[in-house]
Amino acid sequence: MTNAIEIDISERFAFADGASFGAVGPYERIKGRARFAVDPKARAQAGVCDLHLAPVDAKGLVHFTTDISILKPLDMKKGNGRLFFDWGNRGNIRCLQFFNDAPGSNDPRTLAHAGNGFFMRRGTAVAWAGWQGDLLPGGHRFLLDVPVATDNGKPITGLVRVEYIADRSGVKTFPLSGRASTRSHAAVSLDTRKASLTRRRYPDDKRQPVPHEQWMFARTETGDGLDAVGAETAIVASPTHIHMPGGFEPGWVYELVYEGRDPLVLGLGHVAVRDFIAHLRSGKPDAAGRQNVLGGAIQKVYGWGRSQTGRCIRDFIHRGFNADADGKKVFDGLLPHVAGGGLMWLNQRFANGIVSGGQQYEDHENPADHFPFAYASCTDHLTGKIDAICKRPATDPLIFHTQTGTEYWQRRGSLVHTDTKGNDFPLPDNVRAYFWASSQHFADPLLKKPTNAGVCQNVQNVVWTSMFFRALYDNMDAWATSGKAPPDSAIPRRADKTLVEWEVWRKGFPAIPGTAIPQMPNRLELLDFGQRVEEGLLDEPPRRTGKFYTVLVPAVDADGNDNAGVRAPMVQAPLATYTGWNIRSRGFGHGATHEFTGSTIPFSETPEECAATGDPRPSIAERYPDVAAYRRQIEAAARKLVAAGHMIEEDVERCISGAANWHAPRHDVKFGT
Repeated sequence: MTNAIEIDISERFAFADGASFGAVGPYERIKGRARFAVDPKARAQAGVCDLHLAPVDAKGLVHFTTDISILKPLDMKKGNGRLFFDWGNRGNIRCLQFFNDAPGSNDPRTLAHAGNGFFMRRGTAVAWAGWQGDLLPGGHRFLLDVPVATDNGKPITGLVRVEYIADRSGVKTFPLSGRASTRSHAAVSLDTRKASLTRRRYPDDKRQPVPHEQWMFARTETGDGLDAVGAETAIVASPTHIHMPGGFEPGWVYELVYEGRDPLVLGLGHVAVRDFIAHLRSGKPDAAGRQNVLGGAIQKVYGWGRSQTGRCIRDFIHRGFNADADGKKVFDGLLPHVAGGGLMWLNQRFANGIVSGGQQYEDHENPADHFPFAYASCTDHLTGKIDAICKRPATDPLIFHTQTGTEYWQRRGSLVHTDTKGNDFPLPDNVRAYFWASSQHFADPLLKKPTNAGVCQNVQNVVWTSMFFRALYDNMDAWATSGKAPPDSAIPRRADKTLVEWEVWRKGFPAIPGTAIPQMPNRLELLDFGQRVEEGLLDEPPRRTGKFYTVLVPAVDADGNDNAGVRAPMVQAPLATYTGWNIRSRGFGHGATHEFTGSTIPFSETPEECAATGDPRPSIAERYPDVAAYRRQIEAAARKLVAAGHMIEEDVERCISGAANWHAPRHDVKFGT
């Protein structure tokens, strides 16, 4: 049978206080819940882990629900017939923030939330829905409620592995999930002797057992009252928290393996997105006979996600969910951003959807980065398997895969366009890949003040890249609508020596005084999780094999900036060395690269400063006689990008305006002001 969906609308209101967006006019926003009923035995849901163990109704159907929201032209006839779906990152919606340069919000209502009005001026409808079933309420996050798998009504138990890294002193308690926003799998027993807590200084170090008496399954509770020694606190036994009275030592990697219970059927997240978008696209009434909220006006559908949800998009395609329950294509185009070479590790028993993909230091043994990495069919030289992200030509979408320097260093991004040995590997005709040179994983479009270093040695990367998103949208729409080819892929390649081994990169990176550099990119080892991985059942922790895939990094120019890919105006006319990596400070994993953080390493302002510090990079004064000269170079770079199809014309003036005072406050330049 065809899957059923009902749309319950709870709120409908004028967006942006009723402001009009050019010829499209005003927008409205709809909020509500989507209710799904699916046949667990149907081919459309085949492969969803533990779906056969979910409770069913009298008709044998599994039910689940998700938060939804739609931002649409009040008069759909004035729209452009396009629907854009934003896979919310950990329940947080992002597309208005990055495409519209708007302030981040999970409940956009005001004119400020429209930002520069990019989507609205084009008449595009934007939709959101929850897909991550283990999130907890709070912060207007988009939630998906999925069933718990049981063994004929009896609780299912199994091994759960979680990692904790404290970034400050005094941290004594963590939720078992590792994040306050995320449901924990409750421990079957509070007896710490039935679990294993270890710690290690660096991820590849030998695990050191933490004595059972030094920790407990418990949480701290505080109150407003005072006792004889100050504020009241209590330690309360808890099956969903870990507590260490002596505190977690900052920077150390703690790992807990315990027996948990009540796994959720998290793989239904893909089904929820597929069926929600297929319904909106169809224009048909819902299962209760209510009119489709988009009224049959949609002609093309695109989807975008970043980081976690970029991986989710790749997984969605790989598992065949871009075909709906009737076999029709769901998305015409998909835009996974900063996913690196990863997929989602969500369709497994006792999965934790919040966990990052696996970096050099953090969550290093998370198996999200597993074969296949490439979009075209490729052979895994370590296992002999043959697979691809795209393997269903009838329903595979057009794809723009975009990534920054961070993904090459931390997320094995080179494997997207090499084979598993590191040789250049072709992308299929439906895919373009773009490397946003010398930028970092999260590039805030509205960065208002210089970032501080935190637990890192350098301030974060400040390169502004949001203009690229707007060009991507227009290019995707032209490709999907009229077949107009987008710009060719712009990526580093081994053939022209712009994609290199770490040893080659190190020789090319300038010797900047006082600057530590990575000792290697994030390696990728083939991990052994046991014999039942295909069923979603894992051995924890995994066994090391000593076999590695080849991970390469972009080569750099004399300034240390990446010399291949799409170079933002700030990279073409630099005021610093901008990297996709940053180094942890002493006491916080000293020397290892940090999460998804890049660096800004400022140039000296004058030749005299270069001489005094030994900085081999030319100074700002030698590059630009004054700020006007800097602005001219920024403008020239912007116009070059427009000509190449990587920027739209309206963003040229934004770039010029941003450069008015050396791109302050992203930079703090005193010379020539």
